[in-house]
Amino acid sequence: MAVTKSVFGKSPEGREISLYTLSNSKGMQAKVTDLGANLVGILVPDVQGVTADVTLGFDSVDRYYKNYSFFGAVIGPCANRTAGAAYTLDGVDYRMDQNDGPNNLHTHIELGFHKRIWDAVPGENSVTFSLEDEDGYLGFPGHKKVSVTYSLDEENALRLHYHASSDKRTIFNLTNHSYFNLDGQGTGRIEDHELWLGASHFTPVVPGSIPTGEICAVAGTPMDFTQPKKIGRDIEADFEQLKLTGGYDHNFCIDDWDGSLKHIATAKGPKSGRVMKVYTTLPGVQFYAGNFIAPEEGKAGAAYDNRSGFALETQYYPDTIHHENFPSYIFGGENGDYDSVTVYKFE
Repeated sequence: MAVTKSVFGKSPEGREISLYTLSNSKGMQAKVTDLGANLVGILVPDVQGVTADVTLGFDSVDRYYKNYSFFGAVIGPCANRTAGAAYTLDGVDYRMDQNDGPNNLHTHIELGFHKRIWDAVPGENSVTFSLEDEDGYLGFPGHKKVSVTYSLDEENALRLHYHASSDKRTIFNLTNHSYFNLDGQGTGRIEDHELWLGASHFTPVVPGSIPTGEICAVAGTPMDFTQPKKIGRDIEADFEQLKLTGGYDHNFCIDDWDGSLKHIATAKGPKSGRVMKVYTTLPGVQFYAGNFIAPEEGKAGAAYDNRSGFALETQYYPDTIHHENFPSYIFGGENGDYDSVTVYKFE
């Protein structure tokens, strides 16, 4: 096991940005940066032993300061959408950035966690990134302390451990927004990837991708991934939920969620044979099929476009603050700390 540090670039203010590379003896590497605690790359061998980077992203710091698709981003304090970009907590009204029509998406496009410079402490096989957030910043109460630790083991498992505290009750819904192409980033579209989800229910949405508050069964619908199937098999089906979002972009509810670490997804690349298993302690996962990835140049000159990669964003359900029947993401104060684990394991 090894962790190495290199210079990735500089911030607009001239501050040095670092890149940390975690390596194991199996030939797997994970690259992370203190700019946003972003996951810059995962290099992993295929069935023939050929190593490729399986995440979408960029070669330079400058591109991560734009990064409108949130490639590799750690999102916080609140991932996904909040209706009306506003909420009330403990009798106080809070306003968020209105950046997705009338709603809020991923806290803030320019000022969220994914574009902050985090403090970094490397370990033997890990890097821990941390930051502090002042009371009220971006519409969230409490003085907050947040950390995410990336660690890599000899079983090709990349573990993301999130922890957050606040001196007031507040919202914490942290996720990583990596996009995967298991045949290698830049190798084309992902409709032929096979996917299984351990989720027999999902949360349907209205226009604007705000949940209705219902929790609906996937059985008998194109949303059913409880048996492995190709992502593209039903993605163009005549089904209202898919039409509303241009394909899959929905929260799936993890079966039998109890806060323990569970195997919740398996994806397989059709050409490489690479398999990725996802584990999490969280109650939901946003499966996004990359329906609106903008055409742009990625790592090593790769051409990205819609459905060049897919995301599996482990999370609390979107807009939970407005739905009492959803598992609560209110932490801090008397509610205690936020703590979660997500693992991406490659075989």
